[in-house]
Amino acid sequence: MGLLEGRRAVVTGGGRGIGAATVRRFASQGASVAVLDRDGDAARAVAAEVGGVALVVDVADVDAVTEALDLAADALGGLTTVFANAGTGSLKPLHAYAEREWDRLVDVNLKGTWATIRAAVPHLLAAGGGSIVTNASVSGVYPTRGESPYAAAKAGVIALTRSTALEYGPSIRANCVSPGFVHTELNDLIVTNPAFREGIEARTPLGRLGVPEEVADVVVFLCSDLARYVTGQNLLVDGGSLLPNNQVDPVLTDLLRFLSG
Repeated sequence: MGLLEGRRAVVTGGGRGIGAATVRRFASQGASVAVLDRDGDAARAVAAEVGGVALVVDVADVDAVTEALDLAADALGGLTTVFANAGTGSLKPLHAYAEREWDRLVDVNLKGTWATIRAAVPHLLAAGGGSIVTNASVSGVYPTRGESPYAAAKAGVIALTRSTALEYGPSIRANCVSPGFVHTELNDLIVTNPAFREGIEARTPLGRLGVPEEVADVVVFLCSDLARYVTGQNLLVDGGSLLPNNQVDPVLTDLLRFLSG
């Protein structure tokens, strides 16, 4: 039996990247899955792989999210498991963001996560409880240059998830994953540039980029009974990239090399 045998799951942003990898992992562990994505073709393609349900929705549309989760619950016979994964990003100096760009980033990343949780909770309670995992980011833990609206929204996702865990325990567990640099099609431009990639790998204690399946495995763990006493947590899936002290570590690394040589 799989870790999620008999579970009925929804994955937003499930048409590609971490979302698609999680859909496949959920299905391989015994869950039936509804794949939600604004790209209908992508959602249908991934759903077809696992015998799941595909629904088209923009998570920034609160009413549409509620309707989609209701349809997913009807199709699957209820809901027990939710991965609120859908998100979007951008890169420019803080002062260069237009109001509409700020709104879109916050609407998708933060409001979309809230809309998904809001729509899912009644179904999870009706099923006797369940698990919610949200996709935050290391940028929500420590800010990154050029991502101010995204980082603020992802920090909000972490706080929102902890509030969910507090409000709905013991029936519902809620946790975050915060990926570091994970190789998806959205960042192929960076990953395929040797200088960029080598720099990222050099600053990551595990010495490489992550892949979507590695985040998906953590999501499966959090949704399974293996994590039955885990709630309100934010798990970094970053290869240790946030461990070094950027002010001191480079100096001590050079000093260690000097003392060793």
